[in-house]
Formats: sequence, C-alpha cells, structure tokens
Amino acid sequence: MTSGPIAPSAAGTGTTGTSAGPGSGGRRGRRGGRLSLRARESRAGLVLVSPTVLIVLLVVVLPFLWTIVMSFQRLRLIDLQNVFDITLTLRNFETVLGSADLWEMVRTTLVYSIGGTVLSVGAGLATALALRQRFPGRMIIRAFVLVPYVIPVVSAALVWRTLLNPQFGPVNVFGVDVLGWDQPIGFLSERFHRVELFGVGVDVPIALLTVIVFEAWKTFPLAFLFILARLQGLPRDLEEAARVDGATPLQRFRYIIAPQLSGVIALLVLLRFIWTFQNFNDVYLLTRGAAGTEVVAVQVYNYLVSRNDVGGAAALGLLMSVVLIIAFAVYYRFGVLKQEAEV
Repeated sequence: MTSGPIAPSAAGTGTTGTSAGPGSGGRRGRRGGRLSLRARESRAGLVLVSPTVLIVLLVVVLPFLWTIVMSFQRLRLIDLQNVFDITLTLRNFETVLGSADLWEMVRTTLVYSIGGTVLSVGAGLATALALRQRFPGRMIIRAFVLVPYVIPVVSAALVWRTLLNPQFGPVNVFGVDVLGWDQPIGFLSERFHRVELFGVGVDVPIALLTVIVFEAWKTFPLAFLFILARLQGLPRDLEEAARVDGATPLQRFRYIIAPQLSGVIALLVLLRFIWTFQNFNDVYLLTRGAAGTEVVAVQVYNYLVSRNDVGGAAALGLLMSVVLIIAFAVYYRFGVLKQEAEV
C-alpha cells in the first residue's frame, strides 16, 4: 500500500536532483568560463577611457609634476638639460615672495580677474535676457553677439590698439573734436588719468580699466551662450502666473528667473575667474604689462624670457595654481555641496 505512493515521490526526487545537478553545474561553468555582463561593461569602459586618461597624464599631470620639481631647483634656460640632476632648494620661493612688487602684482591680478569676471558674466546675463524674447531679426543679432568670441585675440587686440591710439585713434579724435576733451587719453599707456567729477578730481587707473573692458568684451559671448541655453529650458508657467498676478519684470527676475540661474552663473563665475586669473594673451598684446597692468601671468613670462629664470617662473606658476585650487575648493564647498544638500 505504501510502496505505490513512495515510488513516484522517489522518482520525482531523483528526477529533480538529476535536473538540478546539471543545471547548477552548467550555471557555475558559465560563470567560471565567461565574464559577467557587469565585468564586460567595466572592461569595455576602461578600454574606451584609457586614451583620454593617457592624454591627460601626458599633457596635464606630467607637466604639472615637472613644474613642481623645477620650482625647487635653481634653473636657467641653459640648465634645462640637467633638470634631472635634482638639488632641491627654496631659493625660488624666497626670491618670488621677497619681490618688492609681488603684492602690487597680486592686487592687480585680483582686480583684473574679479573685474573681468563680473563684467563678462553681467554682460552675458543682460544680453541673454534681452535676446530671450522673439522679435524680428533676433537670430541675426544673436549671431553678431558671438563675433567678439570668435575673432582671434591677436586681431582683436590690434583693432583695439588702433582705435585707442592717442595720436590718430578714432576714439581720441572723436573725444577731442566732439566731446571736448582737453587732450587725448592714453588708454593703454597711462597708469592713471585725472578725471573731474562734480568738481572733484579722481585718478582713474585707465590702462587697467581698459584691459578689463577688453577682457569682458572678448569673453561675454560665452556667458551669453551658457545663460541663454539655461533660459530656454526654464518652465514658463511660473512666469506667466507671476505676470497675471501683476509682478513687475524686476520682481519676476528676482524671485523666479534668478534662483533658477544661480547654478549656471556660479559655474560661469568660477570658470571665468580661473581663465582670467591665468590670462596672458590679452594683457601682453595690449600693454605688455606696462602702465599698472602687470598681472601674474605676465610676470611668469618675464621670469622665463627676460631673466632666463626657469625655477623662478615655475615657483610663481605654482603659487598661481595654489590660488586657483583655493578658488575651486570654495566653489565646491559653497556651491556643489550646498546644492547636493538641498537635493
């Protein structure tokens, strides 16, 4: 009686064990003989990213490490072949930090960087807001806005030097003949220019202001593109509701548009400060660093070319990198981490 029911159960158990054994062994074999999907994706990702990593190592990391090594050596241009005969010293930093005009140069660099950044981002924001709405010819005007950014800096600097020339420049000719200036203004050659405001004389750092304005004019189209792209993605519902409620354009910008632009503006400020702080081309092409426009990048060039002091140039460049790292750390602390905490 009991043998009948037991036989099918035993047979079923035997069948189950037999089917599970080969199946389980097959799965283990496939795992042992082949990579999993995640492992294959990881290996493919490493293969794809390895050229970029190699380029970054060769172009960025190794030159930076070499700069650090050179900053602790007394090197002239003629000694570069012996750069690996390492004799470490702090004399380069003593020379740089002990320079009489160091802090004046740092102050000039900060004024130039902050002023150029604020003007560039501010002009880009104003232009993006002005060209946001639809009107006839908007695309043509947007295209013309990009012209300063695509013009080669050498050509742009030559045009500005011609326009601002104190002898035959159109700006000075117009100022003297039409606006009644007492004398031409050396926009790129005068350290200070006396300006009368309401009967009070003010010495304006005219050369430095001119270089700052040139930097802002040359780079504001980039800020314009960033901000305009963000504006195009903003939802219009909140603005329409605020307009129906009677909010003024300033109120709509302050309470609706500006909070949504804060992230892209913070990123732009960081990028523009970094690029302006280490900018060499604009200042050197316009003034050669004269008339109170000697920024740190120009001084690095002078150390390297005029003095043949490779170690001093490397030390000054390393100090520049420290300042930029601090700027990035501040942005990361109060920008990225704050946004992640809010999310």
